[in-house]
Amino acid sequence: MTLEEVQIQAASPCTGQALVDVLETAKDNNCLTVGVYECAKVMNLDPDSVSFCVLAMDEQFQWDVALQIHFTLIQSFCFDNDISIVRVSDRQRLHELVGRKEEEAHCVLITGPCEGSWDDPSLEKLRVFCEESRALNDWLPEISLPAR
Repeated sequence: MTLEEVQIQAASPCTGQALVDVLETAKDNNCLTVGVYECAKVMNLDPDSVSFCVLAMDEQFQWDVALQIHFTLIQSFCFDNDISIVRVSDRQRLHELVGRKEEEAHCVLITGPCEGSWDDPSLEKLRVFCEESRALNDWLPEISLPAR
């Protein structure tokens, strides 16, 4: 198996579905934080409560310097605190999943009030995906969200 085959296998459609499942479960358990500023607050006040981070990048991202700076800081914080992080390119779909205004859906944190408060096999699948991606020097892997 070549490196390219490993990378293609790692970003399979089931990974996108796992992210959808995790977001839906977190939303049902009130364990979502949405919005760049809100996420930064949570990371600053209670970093141990953060389980996973999703960044939505789109064409507008490249022209918004302030958003790029926030994303860079969030990424650095996640790397320093061993928080799994992925990016998605479909901000509209992410917005639909989290149920917030599209303008807010640039950053989503999955939080938990305490360790193991809700166990989700899909969250573990995403963590493994992130670990495997980092082993391939892909520090911010992209996941494609499946259509409804």
